[in-house]
Amino acid sequence: MSKKIIYRLPAEWEKHKSTILCWPHQKEDWPGKFTPIPWVYTEIVKNIVPGELVRIIVQSQIDKLKAKKCLERAHVNLENVQFIISKTDRGWMRDSSPAFVKNGNEVTAVKFTFNGWAKYDNWKKDKFIPATLAKNLKLNLVEAKYNDKGVVLEGGAIDSNGCGTLLTTEECLLDEKVQTRNPGFTKKDYEKVFNEYLGIKNIIWLGKGIEGDDTHGHVDDLCRFVNKNTVVLCREKNTADENYKILEDNFERLKDAKLEDGSKLNVVELPMPKPLRFEDLRLPASYANFYISNHAVLVPTFNDPNDRIALNIIKEFYPDREVVGIHAVDLVWGLGTIHCLSHEEPE
Repeated sequence: MSKKIIYRLPAEWEKHKSTILCWPHQKEDWPGKFTPIPWVYTEIVKNIVPGELVRIIVQSQIDKLKAKKCLERAHVNLENVQFIISKTDRGWMRDSSPAFVKNGNEVTAVKFTFNGWAKYDNWKKDKFIPATLAKNLKLNLVEAKYNDKGVVLEGGAIDSNGCGTLLTTEECLLDEKVQTRNPGFTKKDYEKVFNEYLGIKNIIWLGKGIEGDDTHGHVDDLCRFVNKNTVVLCREKNTADENYKILEDNFERLKDAKLEDGSKLNVVELPMPKPLRFEDLRLPASYANFYISNHAVLVPTFNDPNDRIALNIIKEFYPDREVVGIHAVDLVWGLGTIHCLSHEEPE
């Protein structure tokens, strides 16, 4: 009888081997605002390469040359950049990449099914990203299944403390009417899947995600672990704002939340920027969509008085890393920012 493999989903602040990005190419993601986007990516890469390899998926040799030109003009050290040529529909690596888990020191890629957030049609090429990455990274690829069927899950829907506790939202994973990922799934079903493939022992269920989020409730715009027993949670001070009641409900839920060892969860408030709108859309602007790399923590900023407050709060948890604000007013027009477009590969 073979021994059951016990996986562990590492926390984002643990040591990375690389960060995975996909060079922006889908102009429909930023209609009318695409021009500055490659330069935002350039700034992101520039702040990650001092501490780790950055693997960048590009669509073609021509796109590789364009990306290199941007990076060279910004004096990015290309010694720590690797290009992978592979066709994709979109570039949101957080959601279409595999989950990287560890069994001892061995890293395994876990493929969850990606279906365009159960909303968009252009995802047929993105479903091959896990296999492409596993091949390039020389990792075993395991498909997450439940009752012999692939499980739909995006990386932005979950956040982990690396010790067996996971954050997610009911809106994203349990809604049976809008953007339903896994029809008929209950909390118990997710518990079994997350335990088997991610080593999760304890799930903290939040309610709804923020307004403007086209993923229908991703937790990485809302609440994030910053160490093994502390989360930062977005709070809205303006009682007339659409997010006020949503965020208060989540705050109430976290008051009673426990960690995997039964201890109390520490909750630190993170402000919200003032509402950001473009044309007739409210955009999902949130400081919670930061990315923790080996060298720096990259935080989206929005030309807002709360930018500095959010940077200072996050800096408290990472005194040994640079905490860098990345201008995201144009980036968020794509309905996602820094955490959405990146994915860590653990060491």
